This record gives sequence, C-alpha cells and structure tokens, in this order.
Amino acid sequence: MQAQFDGAKERFAHRDHSQLETESEREARQAANFPEFESDMPSLASRFDFSLKDNLSSYLGSRNPFYTVVDPKNHQVWIFDNMAYKNRIGRWNAEFVAAYFIKNSGTELSQAVSWVADKVGLADDEAAKQTIAVRLQPLLDQILPAHAVQLDLQGVSTRLGPSGRDGISADEIAIPGHSYIDGHVITSHAEKATATPVNTTFAEPKGWAIISDVDDTIKKTLTSSPVGILKTTFAEEPEPIRGMPELYSHIKGKLNNPPFWYLSASPYNLYPFLRDFRNTHYPPGTLILRDASWMNLAGFLANLTQGTEGYKVERMDKIHERFPKRKFICIGDSTQSDPEAYGTVYRKYPKWVGAIFIRKVMGVAEMDEEKKNHPERFAKAFKDVPNSVWHVFDDPNELYSKIDTLLNT
Repeated sequence: MQAQFDGAKERFAHRDHSQLETESEREARQAANFPEFESDMPSLASRFDFSLKDNLSSYLGSRNPFYTVVDPKNHQVWIFDNMAYKNRIGRWNAEFVAAYFIKNSGTELSQAVSWVADKVGLADDEAAKQTIAVRLQPLLDQILPAHAVQLDLQGVSTRLGPSGRDGISADEIAIPGHSYIDGHVITSHAEKATATPVNTTFAEPKGWAIISDVDDTIKKTLTSSPVGILKTTFAEEPEPIRGMPELYSHIKGKLNNPPFWYLSASPYNLYPFLRDFRNTHYPPGTLILRDASWMNLAGFLANLTQGTEGYKVERMDKIHERFPKRKFICIGDSTQSDPEAYGTVYRKYPKWVGAIFIRKVMGVAEMDEEKKNHPERFAKAFKDVPNSVWHVFDDPNELYSKIDTLLNT
C-alpha cells in the first residue's frame, strides 16, 4: 500500500494514529473518555472481504497486471478534485486519486445505524436514522483493491489505477493541452463507470494561496466529545461558521482567485458529504482527507483526534513540494493543533507562509477553553514567528483589513 503514497501525495497519510498522538491530544481524549467509548464501537470487518485474486494481486500496487476494470452496476468510484501544477519543464501535471468501493456492501449498516442513533439520542427518529445511514454507508462499504477506471481527460482516455490494498489509486498524470491559465477549471468524467466527476483547478507557480482547516474553522462542530462528534457528522445538517463564507468570498475576490486547499483530519469516506458542504458555502478547491484503513468504527474517531498535528504538517510539506513559490495564508482554529502545525510549517518555510489566522473557539463544554485559548499557548506555538504574521481572531470581520493589507506585501 505504501507505494500508493510515495512522492508528493496530497490527500492521504496512512499511519498508526496513536504513534503520532501528542500529549495534548492524549489528555483531551482521556478527559472525554474516548478510549472507553471507542471500545464499544461496531466492527467493520467486512470492508476487507476481498476475493483471493484481488487480495493477492493488490500487493503489487499500481504495477498490478491482474487488475479488473470497475463494473458500473456493482462498483462505485470517487475521483477526488485536484490541483494542477507545472512541473520542472513547464507541463501541467496533477495527481488523480480515486477510491473504489462495492456498492451498498456494508453488511453491518443497520447495526451501526442503530448504535449511532442510540448513542446520539435519536433511536426513535426514523428520518434521522435515514440521514445517519446515508452518511455511514461509505464508512462501511467494502473497499475494492486491484481495480481500475478509465477517465476521459480532455478527450484522451486515461487509466486510473489499479487500486492498492486500501482500495485507493493515486496516479501522477500529464494533462493534455497547454493553453490553461491560473484559476481555470476542467471537469473530467469516468468512462463506463459509476463515479463522481473530478474538477481540476490550474494553479500557476506564483501568487497567493489558501490552506484552510474545516471543523470549527469553516464548519460548525463545537464539540470535543465522542457523542457530539458522531451527532454533528452523521445526524445533523452541516452549518458554516458565521461570517466565514463571506470572508472566503472576499479573499477570493481580493487575492485574484487564489487556489484553496481544505485540510481536514476527517477520513476520505466523508468526501461526498464534505464536498457538498464546500460547494454550497465556500470557493472550490482541493479537499485533503485522511486514509481510513481501520476495521471498526472507532477508527473514525481516532482519525479526528490522534496525530492531527503531524498529519497536517506532512500534507503541507507535500503542497510545498509542488508550489514552493506560492505565498500561503493558513487559516485554522484553537480547538486542536492548528496553531502548532502552522507554526511548525512557518519555521520550516518562512518565506512560504504569508499569514496565519486562528479562530478562537468558545462555547465548547468539553474543551478546556482557558488552556486552548491562553496567550501562552499561542506564544509557544508561534515561537520565532513574527507577530505581524499571525493573528488570533474572534470575529471574521477582523480579517478583512488584514487581507487587504496583504496586497501590498
């Protein structure tokens, strides 16, 4: 599987989350009883019920000659929106990442829905159960290794895959044609497959760019308890943070339509859910999500609460590899490790990060607000980062003048 992630991969980091867990994350998880809660979560073992052929040949990764082309009747493919960049000789390239599933194959769906509905207090709400089922299904469906899909890329039939043992393929592809400009978007569709379309945004080597966190930065979560996370993810309609859609629209206009990367610790299984939310409220861009090769639902919570700082730094390192001359604005919040991750990246690439904006989150009952929002925390996170670069804000309106000022830097 690791061969799928060699090179400059933007979306997935496959690690044992507990090995990357920080002391702060460990304390927060213990305080909210995550380990005890996770021990009771349903199994998802059927996600890995491969055929013998797919199982054995998948060890060959992208070099697998025994792959099978997806069947539109039985298989589902998600092809993730991506960002095209110029390589060293000036050709447009992009990484095309696809996730492969067997449709509606999650045999534990009814059990998992009942479990989540009971935990979040909606066991008797049939409409809520239907919403939970739709959002849970992609976490339970069987993943599909050793499969490939053909993509119509600007009139050229291009193979994606085959997928590795995690049911994911990642292919670095030169995009046909040359007459693309900064901010241009093309949409490509799979051939003879049930698949999401992929939007490819073209980004020149220079200019402004945005890296944004998702939960509690642009999407309301306001909880650090396992029950609260389950409820906001699977049962409730997602809400934008007040004032943030307007701020991002202002950024898009003032900074000449910069590319956006949305960096989340959510598992890739939530891609359709988060893509719809982004499309409804925010500028288009690349969603960077975590790999999720776990065998019980507890892995979903681990994705969100363990090793997020290291994961985000790794992903930003990969963005830097492709866009070292861009100037980035990093936007996050105080609930988890955004300040520490952004501070680390600034110290590594001080000329790359032009501004860091951290939303001070209040009103989360399970969060130690005094500790998370204490000035000493931010001073430590942003050690050696000039005060002019970072700003902690309560109201998005505080950032308009700061964004406008960046035009002169």
